[in-house]
Amino acid sequence: MRQAARCSRLVSLCLLPLLPLLTNPAHASGERQLVAAINDYRAQPQRCERRLVRVSTPLAMKANLALPIGYGGGLRDGLKAVGYQAVKVRAIRLVGAHDAEEAFDMLRSDYCAALLDSQYADIGVRRARNEWQVVLARPLLDARLGDRRSTGQALLAQVNAARAKPRLCGRQRFAAARPLTWNTALGAAAQRHSRAMANENFFAHRDLDGDLPADRARDAGYRGRQIGENIAAGQGSASKAMAGWLASPGHCANLMNPMFTQVGAAVAENSRSDDGVYWTMLFGAP
Repeated sequence: MRQAARCSRLVSLCLLPLLPLLTNPAHASGERQLVAAINDYRAQPQRCERRLVRVSTPLAMKANLALPIGYGGGLRDGLKAVGYQAVKVRAIRLVGAHDAEEAFDMLRSDYCAALLDSQYADIGVRRARNEWQVVLARPLLDARLGDRRSTGQALLAQVNAARAKPRLCGRQRFAAARPLTWNTALGAAAQRHSRAMANENFFAHRDLDGDLPADRARDAGYRGRQIGENIAAGQGSASKAMAGWLASPGHCANLMNPMFTQVGAAVAENSRSDDGVYWTMLFGAP
């Protein structure tokens, strides 16, 4: 089988990893009270830094985002070690707040933009007497990625939507192409490669056993005459992976190639890997 292989690494991370310690039960209620106050604040339009900020979704309290007061270790490795990889994160330290109400007043006064930022989804709070550490974060991984079937179908729908109209891939013009059909063997081969990249922490078309896309397709039972592969790393959703491929001339050409009639696609995650999430799309022509 001949193969046309394309890869893409489209990762933008601002990561401040944290190592959580055990929470003092005496302060746990204060930490929850502070999170509740912040979410009440986000639930209504607010004026901040001379502008009106719209309603933001509530933040989810995450124990592995609770930054220890004064922790000075390897923060990135610490957060990845407990399974949280962030695409956006900010840590705020407060000194002199004796309770949650005082802590919230200080945050609202000096950090209203951070509290109201709709890009943040999670929060961690750590308290040591009158010192507080607040961590606001957005995870890299979309919570819906755990459903392999729905992710594969989302990728199938998106690639067929892209093929449904003419497209310019770099300088190469493609006419609309007929939709691809899902192939179980290609899907299995794609899952094998995504899982290998995630668990073995590499990003390449050739896996650590030396196999290439055509080898993996053949091992999965595919007997087509042509194989193409797109891979990507670091995108937290199917739509982001597809957008990256369409923006790259070579990957776009694979997506639009009228020779291909079948496809299989998969995603795998491992928060301890460098990029967190790995995508594979295998194209075939029987």
